[in-house]
Amino acid sequence: MNIEDILAFYDKEMRRELEIHKGHREILPELIRHIYDDPGRNSFIVYNCVTEANAEQVIEREINYFRELNRRLEWKAYQHDPLPDLYSRLETNGFTIEEEPDYIMALDLKESPTVLLESVTADVRQIFDPADLDDVMAIEEPVWDTDFSWLKKELGMVLQERPDELAVYVAYVEGKPASSGWAYFHPGTHFASMWGGSTLPDYRKMGLYTALVACRVQEAIKRGYRFLTIDAGSMSRPIVARQGFRLLTTAYECSLIPENKA
Repeated sequence: MNIEDILAFYDKEMRRELEIHKGHREILPELIRHIYDDPGRNSFIVYNCVTEANAEQVIEREINYFRELNRRLEWKAYQHDPLPDLYSRLETNGFTIEEEPDYIMALDLKESPTVLLESVTADVRQIFDPADLDDVMAIEEPVWDTDFSWLKKELGMVLQERPDELAVYVAYVEGKPASSGWAYFHPGTHFASMWGGSTLPDYRKMGLYTALVACRVQEAIKRGYRFLTIDAGSMSRPIVARQGFRLLTTAYECSLIPENKA
């Protein structure tokens, strides 16, 4: 399947028709808002058809709306949308923009390379019990030098409430957690998505990243999904490109924090 066809599927299923658990979406002519019931979770916008003619009006409206709600907003601005410079307009209006874009890449699982279909020889274990997520945090937090308590809570909640939608993996070296990654399986779509993929410095160049990708590819195939996506950074992009993932588009994460939550 060609890139244009995959991107069309992605826009339809993962952006326009996306549903969230314990929340709702608000469909407007220019965009779709997703708002969780939990006020502590970020609301988000991943689909818009904002144009040059209405950009400033829509941006001002959304800022006022989410400030009135007292909710944090994550707006993902995709480069193939009608207004490619939307992210810079959001920045001008007070949004914080990530330094580099996400490279949205996809693997057609029917074209998976042999290396990702072979038996994984590394010591990779799937995490089923939220109590075992400490091993994931032991990797993610030092790699990114960030408090990921929110991530542990999020992964634990999904493992408990919707275990069929998430697979979490940890690779071990001599019994110690060394690399981690997880995949979400999106019901009613053709897509699974990969996240994480972090390795502690002492265990890099040992094939652990590829082993974790292979586990998620094989699991997605077993579950009947057609595509596996990743929002890759500049470091992971060339790695997954060598494994058959192709670039669909790029996107910028744009964040707005209400004044009374700063």
